Amino acid sequence: MQRKPLPDPGTLMGMGKVEEIAREVELLEPDAVAVDNDLTPGQIRNLEKVWKVRVLDRSEVILDIFARRARTRQARLQVELAQAQYLLPRLKRMWTHLERNEGAIGTRGPGETQLETDKRLLRKRVLDLRRELVEIEERRLREVRSRSDQFTIGLVGYTNAGKSTLLNRLTGSDELAADMLFATLDTRTRQWRLGDGRTVLLSDTVGFLQRLPHHLVASFHATLEEAIHADLLLHVVDASHPDAASQLAAVEAVLDSIAPTHRNELLVFNKVDAIGESLAVQMLGRELRHEIVQVSARTGEGIGRLVAAVARRLDARSARVELEFDVTDGRGIAMVRRIASILEEELIEDRALRMVVRISEAALGNLKRSSSGKLVARTLDEPLEPRLAADS
Repeated sequence: MQRKPLPDPGTLMGMGKVEEIAREVELLEPDAVAVDNDLTPGQIRNLEKVWKVRVLDRSEVILDIFARRARTRQARLQVELAQAQYLLPRLKRMWTHLERNEGAIGTRGPGETQLETDKRLLRKRVLDLRRELVEIEERRLREVRSRSDQFTIGLVGYTNAGKSTLLNRLTGSDELAADMLFATLDTRTRQWRLGDGRTVLLSDTVGFLQRLPHHLVASFHATLEEAIHADLLLHVVDASHPDAASQLAAVEAVLDSIAPTHRNELLVFNKVDAIGESLAVQMLGRELRHEIVQVSARTGEGIGRLVAAVARRLDARSARVELEFDVTDGRGIAMVRRIASILEEELIEDRALRMVVRISEAALGNLKRSSSGKLVARTLDEPLEPRLAADS
């Protein structure tokens, strides 16, 4: 590390620090040197001349980790797009020994250099990747819209905060949950059955990082948008991390850049079993306006409080409605037990079933469309927080 008022345009750090690292490289003989900053192509070239070893900057290391973790077609395309955009301005450094003209009999002019050929091919690949990603994202968007009748929840947070472990704990699924960076790169959606019988959809997403390379943010923009446009965000924070405050701020900054308007958000301080005193957690959240729930996804501590908090948010988006079913409408009765919170229930002369429920506007509309036509619905109380048109 080095404190400088301004970075050196040629080498980022001062020459004294460059020479100090050169001595360490000569002594330790590493395969590469990783610099925890973004470097320009010229800076990488200059440092490699002095150190005589490959130099990686922060973005290249993160892109490599993403490439190793990508599993689905969409994730692989998103990572390849980010890598191609990172590589374009750096091709000159890679191809200086191949900058020769390529021409043939019958061609006009001296031909193009190898560098120009590679740039042209890489730009074409970027366009192809973007086109294919648009098709995948449009298909995913149709899938998301098809769930509009259900309450959706997005899990967001810093990488390795425990989002996948929490998803497994809440939904009973068996997704990969490992103590490593970016174990999850794809949005995975699972059903979460709340204690009152209602079912919501819970989506896990890619983890965030301080100073996340802008190419990655752009490439994964659609994946992140799918989660943050959910009805509720669960922002998972690793409460045991010594730099939890900075991680929390980094995630909020990325969320603000993607969705600067109001978000319905709940802070979930995870891994509280790994800290001796919860006072530090309270100090961390004292200036935040979001509701805070402390849990341990590993042990299950606090999960009941989290379920209750989510149920309250769902109730605020739900109307109190009186429903009357024909007793033969078994499909409609089963559906309402799955998507609504039942407050009252009575049988009327063995011919009709009367229920007073809390149900979201979208779910009520879907229930009416799916019923056999004998459903009678009367709204008793409107939702405390009506769903915004932009959300739907």
